[in-house]
Amino acid sequence: MQKSEQMVRYGGSQGVERPLGRSIQRGMLNRCPNCGTGRLFRAFLKPVDACAACGEEMFHHRADDLPAYLVIVVVGHVLLTGYMLTDMAFRVSPWVHVAIWVPIAVLAALVTIQPIKGGVIGLQWALKMHGFGGHDDEAADPGTDSRRGGPAA
Repeated sequence: MQKSEQMVRYGGSQGVERPLGRSIQRGMLNRCPNCGTGRLFRAFLKPVDACAACGEEMFHHRADDLPAYLVIVVVGHVLLTGYMLTDMAFRVSPWVHVAIWVPIAVLAALVTIQPIKGGVIGLQWALKMHGFGGHDDEAADPGTDSRRGGPAA
C-alpha cells in the first residue's frame, strides 16, 4: 500500500476503533459489545434499548434472519454428523432415530440462538452497521426514495 492510500472501512473512520473479535465475543456472552458489563437481552431474544452500564443504544440493530440461518447451519452440521455416526455404529429403527434426534435438535437450537444473535449484534456494533456508527444507514442507501419511504422507482 502506498503512503497516499488509506484503508476504507465500513462506517467511516470517525470515533474509537472497535475490535471485531472482542465485540462478537461479548455479544455471544450476552453482554454489551461496548463495555462488556451490561446485559444485552431483556427477554429471550429481545435486546435492551440501551445498555444499563454504559448507555450504548441497541434499539436500532438489525439482526433479522442471520441468527436463525447460522443456527440452522451449525446445529444441522453437528446433528447430521452425530446421526450418521450413530447410524453406522447401531442399526436401529428410523423411529428410534426420530425419538432421539428431534428433541436434541430442538434443544440445541434453543440453546444456541441467543448467543448467536448476540454475536451478530456485536458484529454489527463493531462494524458500525445499522445506526451503530452514529449515522442513519437508510439516508445513505441509494436504492430507497426518502420521500416515499420505499424503494426508488
